Amino acid sequence: MTIATAFLESAIKTFLGYKALGEKTFAQLRDEDFYFIPNESSNSLALIIQHMHGNMMSRWTHFLLEDGEKAWRQRDEEFEPHSYPRAKLMELWEEGWSCTFAALNALKEEDLLKTIQIRGESITVIDAINRQLAHYPYHIGQIAYIGKMILDDQFISLTIPKKKRS
Repeated sequence: MTIATAFLESAIKTFLGYKALGEKTFAQLRDEDFYFIPNESSNSLALIIQHMHGNMMSRWTHFLLEDGEKAWRQRDEEFEPHSYPRAKLMELWEEGWSCTFAALNALKEEDLLKTIQIRGESITVIDAINRQLAHYPYHIGQIAYIGKMILDDQFISLTIPKKKRS
């Protein structure tokens, strides 16, 4: 296996792991919890999902051919509440991830050192993947933390739980 192949496989595995952490949080929540806002400067789970969807669709659609910040993306709109039902939010979640994985799975070893554009900035495909490997886990962490805030001690840990004090 080449380093390039190992990198791609590792990136896909990491994205899949973080996607699963988000879904394990969602599974613990009620529909109305997706609209809980911790404070005025924070986002609800619904807004985070909307934003991730917009980012994923923009970044990964025609990944090697077009700037990753598409003219059709309405980033500010991603942070506007829409009162979508849970099913719609999960549809956005799946569509974004499907777009992401389709682009990643289509990459070939020789693509990794190609230069692409994001907001007019030239970066390598490796750098673009690494940006998203930092961006999506950032939001998954927010999702998990909001889930913990909502559920408190009823939250089922996504990793190794802290030891309970007797």
